[in-house]
Amino acid sequence: MASTKEHVYFLYKYHQIQSICTQLTKVTQSCDHDAIPMSFIPKREISEPVSNEKNLDQLPPSYMYSMIFKDIVLEIDDDDDAKSINTLVIYCRQQKIPGIQINLLQSAYHQKSPVWWYSKSMFLHSILNRALRLLDMEAMIKLGFFIRSLHLQLEQLHQEQSANFQQTFTVYRGQGLSQQDFQNLCDSKGGLLSFNNFLSTSKEKEVAMHFVQDSSYQSTDNISVIFIMTINPSKISTSSTPFAMIDEYTAIKGEKEILFTTHSFSCG
Repeated sequence: MASTKEHVYFLYKYHQIQSICTQLTKVTQSCDHDAIPMSFIPKREISEPVSNEKNLDQLPPSYMYSMIFKDIVLEIDDDDDAKSINTLVIYCRQQKIPGIQINLLQSAYHQKSPVWWYSKSMFLHSILNRALRLLDMEAMIKLGFFIRSLHLQLEQLHQEQSANFQQTFTVYRGQGLSQQDFQNLCDSKGGLLSFNNFLSTSKEKEVAMHFVQDSSYQSTDNISVIFIMTINPSKISTSSTPFAMIDEYTAIKGEKEILFTTHSFSCG
């Protein structure tokens, strides 16, 4: 029989390991949150007419390619989610995604909404961020059905919630930026900032502050920022850029989250 001393030592080591795992999970989630792909479009590149061919050539390739991909994905009329999920599952196994997460997606995908899966702390959010940031076409194609489903759910929710979006409102997003991205942000003052993935924001500044605090622990090279975005619904095309309050549908409650579809713009 183990002595009391050995038992106490075991509990001490167990709680140490548990604490380390919790911190690793927190850091991973924070890194994933900060990894949203962005394109910085300086004022000089949007001051000329959009039809100007030279002006179009100067737009960031990451923005152009991912925007074209989004347009194509939304045009596809394919309801065979079962086949698409199986294709994604095969890809994820090749990427060494934990089997328990893959099995959960495969067995329970239709039991939850796309918003729930996107907000769930597992691999979907991560690989989508990575695919769009690196313009990994193989991964983007495998995730096409999910991008389309999530966009369509936001479109539907926005229509249902339209009465709540009659007036201008403010949302917040806290995250870390690399030194280079921060410089790009400063250089694009007066221009546009495009978030090339689904954009998670909150109506509560405290929620954004929480993400800023998490980001500050990641790396001394990161610069913590809070985006304060004033949204005028009358100036947003809800067919191309729908957004919705998702507190009732998300896997993470209590953040008063408003989720925007991909390629949402913010003025610098």
